[in-house]
Amino acid sequence: MPDAPQSWPSCLCHGLISFLGFLLLLVTFPISGWFALKIVPTYERMIVFRLGRIRTPKGPGMVLLLPFIDSFQRVDLRTRAFSVPPCKLASKDGAVLSVGADVQFRIWDPVLSVMTVKDLNTATRMTAQNAMTKALLKRPLREIQMEKLKISDQLLLEINDVTRAWGLEVDRVELAVEAVLQPPQDSPAGPNLDSTLQQLALHFLGGSMNSVAGGAPSPGPDTVEMVSEVEPPAPQVGARPSPKKPLAEGLLTALQPFLSEALVNQVGACYQFNVVLPSGTQSAYFLDLTTGQGRVGQGVPDGIPDVVVEMAEADLRALLCRELRPLGAYMSGRLKVKGDLAVAMKLEAVLRALK
Repeated sequence: MPDAPQSWPSCLCHGLISFLGFLLLLVTFPISGWFALKIVPTYERMIVFRLGRIRTPKGPGMVLLLPFIDSFQRVDLRTRAFSVPPCKLASKDGAVLSVGADVQFRIWDPVLSVMTVKDLNTATRMTAQNAMTKALLKRPLREIQMEKLKISDQLLLEINDVTRAWGLEVDRVELAVEAVLQPPQDSPAGPNLDSTLQQLALHFLGGSMNSVAGGAPSPGPDTVEMVSEVEPPAPQVGARPSPKKPLAEGLLTALQPFLSEALVNQVGACYQFNVVLPSGTQSAYFLDLTTGQGRVGQGVPDGIPDVVVEMAEADLRALLCRELRPLGAYMSGRLKVKGDLAVAMKLEAVLRALK
């Protein structure tokens, strides 16, 4: 940032005082050398103010300061990081979530970093928090969970638009969704993840159901009817009870022919399904699509699964009979998905192979 031009009396006074400072340094040398000589490491720059006017950044190496008339400030050029503390935000669809972020930045112009902002760390932290709040208020919860990397890249650009004028550049922003404190108030019907989980339950454990109340055929996975979890439909008079679930072993055997190397190359993940029975015991099944042509069976996989789906048997039956909304079960915790949601979405490829 260039200084305003000086008048000739000011230049004369500045030169005279600087000369007297050099003279005092020479007269008191070498004692003054202990105070006038400063060492600047490679990763720092020294901003020197002589009689209040900024000079060219000094360093790295040895820097000579004039006693009484020079002041200085060190600027660290190394990459630093800070965390935006988790705060409560409301998404576009009315969900309340706790979100934070990790930010890495570095100073590329030491003069601007000293001249434009008094507290650079606080100003950058507030800019990052404001940008994160504005970006998340415009998006629904599902988009925030599934597109964190895309939102982080957008935050990086928005923060840099502000901080570049301060001589600071943000290198990386990582969005962190700590918890969902309140589910969306108006959730769209049939989201991708819940549709995937319901179709998987139908194929993996339920097969094709013969008929529901009144002998009407059960709709296919593409025409599943979502009903309100708060106001379930009244049972019809004379309706027969829900059909019995076929044996899991037979369903697993029927699933094996659909596995192939092409499906393994497309998915490349291992899944575990835990079904909690009324007695309190848990029945586990696995689908390993990481090697060979893939494997499916009862029990836990040999390695650590990428995604674990857990649900109670009653909730599973309610999902199969469409008495429970998958999204409501997922958001309330009755249906739990542990692992990467993006990997869970790859189950669509398995369901397409089963058709």
